[in-house]
Amino acid sequence: MTPVATPAESRTALIQLLVAELLIGSVGVFVHESGQNAITAVLFRCVFGCLFLLAWGCARGLFRGLLGERALIRSAIVSGVLLVLNWVALFAGMARSSIGVATMVYHFFPFVVMGMAAMFYGERTRAADLGWTAIAFVGVLCSADPFKLWNSAGSGYLIGVGMTFVAAILCGASLLLSRRISRERPFAVVLIQCLVGVVMLAPFADYAAVWTPGSHWFWLAGLGLIHSGVCYVLFYSSYPRLQVATIAVLAFIYPVIALLLDYLLYGRTLAPVQSLGVALIVLGTLGVNLKWQWRRPLPARA
Repeated sequence: MTPVATPAESRTALIQLLVAELLIGSVGVFVHESGQNAITAVLFRCVFGCLFLLAWGCARGLFRGLLGERALIRSAIVSGVLLVLNWVALFAGMARSSIGVATMVYHFFPFVVMGMAAMFYGERTRAADLGWTAIAFVGVLCSADPFKLWNSAGSGYLIGVGMTFVAAILCGASLLLSRRISRERPFAVVLIQCLVGVVMLAPFADYAAVWTPGSHWFWLAGLGLIHSGVCYVLFYSSYPRLQVATIAVLAFIYPVIALLLDYLLYGRTLAPVQSLGVALIVLGTLGVNLKWQWRRPLPARA
């Protein structure tokens, strides 16, 4: 992605992406503070997300001719099923482990995309990328605190880490399926995915816990309006005008904010081995996205 953008456009896009990453880093807090189970939280994320995206898309004419694009709709529905299941698994994983741990384990999903693209679409993977992926995977294991897993973790914590890893796989599969179509009509794809979530989860939500006045409505509305509405608008508005390297570096604002909020609001700190895991995930992700080589290529012979 090497867009032709003026310096002013690039600065605006940079600010947009920075704001989006800062906002998305708070998603775990909104889920926790809503006090709802994972299915109910995701359902209302989809409901409020649909309302925002419908208003935004209609106001800007983004959905004209959408009903005639049947291939796009089919692909968006399938990827939407995976995306919604990914959100449910991630939120359930956060509830059973912690926001910080779940966020770091979840950030293995870019490597899932790369692996699935190689397996199912025959996309070439550099040998160096396999090495960076291995480093990032070790980082995921470390971020889950292997000493706690081995010595004192309860079954809930183990299930939480496992569900978060499943969420990363589902997220990778969803992104891979929607990767091509989302370049053409990203807001239409996200809207369809949210609509799929409403249809999928409406029969299973805990309405008794939610249909009462209370602050939980603020947090549930925020999940949809902010994290599935404002954030997606900012992401897709900024991506075409920024370099891949810039996007890759700024992506780490999300887990940093999640870890910081987990500490400030809930007093959860990382063990030393988890801090090592964070560093390894950052190193592996940057190695893949910035195309780092393990050694300098040999000069061509004359």
